[in-house]
Amino acid sequence: MKYLFIVQGEGRGHLTQAIALSNILRKNNHQVVGVLVGKCKTRAIPEFFLEKIGAPVKTYHSPNFIWNKNNTDVQLLRTVVYNLRAGKLKKFNKSMEMIHEEISIKQPDVVINFYEILAGLTNLRFNEEVPFISIAHQFLIMHPKYKYGKGTEQGKLYLRLNALICSIGSVKKLALSLYPIKDSIQKRIAVVPPLLREEVLNLKPTNENYILGYMVSNGYAAEVIKWHKENPEQEIHIFWDKKDEEEELVVDKNLTFHKINDTKFLEYMAGCKAYITTAGFESVCEAMYLGKPIMMIPTHIEQEINALDASEAGAGIVSKSFNLTELLDYSKQPLRHKNDIKHWIEESENYYIRHLTTLV
Repeated sequence: MKYLFIVQGEGRGHLTQAIALSNILRKNNHQVVGVLVGKCKTRAIPEFFLEKIGAPVKTYHSPNFIWNKNNTDVQLLRTVVYNLRAGKLKKFNKSMEMIHEEISIKQPDVVINFYEILAGLTNLRFNEEVPFISIAHQFLIMHPKYKYGKGTEQGKLYLRLNALICSIGSVKKLALSLYPIKDSIQKRIAVVPPLLREEVLNLKPTNENYILGYMVSNGYAAEVIKWHKENPEQEIHIFWDKKDEEEELVVDKNLTFHKINDTKFLEYMAGCKAYITTAGFESVCEAMYLGKPIMMIPTHIEQEINALDASEAGAGIVSKSFNLTELLDYSKQPLRHKNDIKHWIEESENYYIRHLTTLV
């Protein structure tokens, strides 16, 4: 079968999921005929994605988050208002026309949507004849048996609305989960393992004396530097997506900021003694699979739910700042995962091939 990917470009998670799935499909004699990735002026498509996705990549303008003045928290209301401006809507309209045109040209058997809202809106606008399947951890909040993300707070309503729009017209939604949950036939939701690439599955974890960090927002850099000045003996490596920064920003011998490089990131993940992150689902799964203690600092409601779910599953602790002292204290305790995440993840290929080749 032939597949076309549409990928939300915010952060690293959806991009690495797309790489993992493209490898699974090709391994099983299927074809990825093209990949469309949403971008904005504040983020660049990482080189590792272009190198490893194994299919032609085109980009289009897509909605993006607006952060507070310190670049540490997403402002939901400002995000909505900003993306509904006339100039933005004109760009998004052109993006939907481009997505529709690519579907017409590539003639895929299935379009796979990695949580891109414009994919759902394109399907609504053009009533595409090609079946869509939507993939994201976020679809779990629509599952009646999932206990997180419920309630009526503004952020949760926004998240559920976003998930609903992203999946408009989808024949099924694949909800990535840290643990098995029975499928919801009524909601067209199939619960599947996290999508980790073979590079992660083949890593041999060690326990070296450094902390690894990953931040989508550059605003937390000041917090890391402040803690480091008070604790200069602890080695720290932070990966970020600061667009105009050099490949490595060496503050001193024990603190380095790295531009996102996936191969290097995984090498550091394998060797770190603890991991600190803004609670993106993908890297939390990678750290759990490798048995790393995690501290999560969520920056918006979606990550708050991720962090709550992961901490409940025994992955780590939740904090409000990059205070690495908390993480070091936690890392001295034995990990107590509540499920066999390694076995669950290693079953992923069977789940995805079954769900992506059977459209009911």
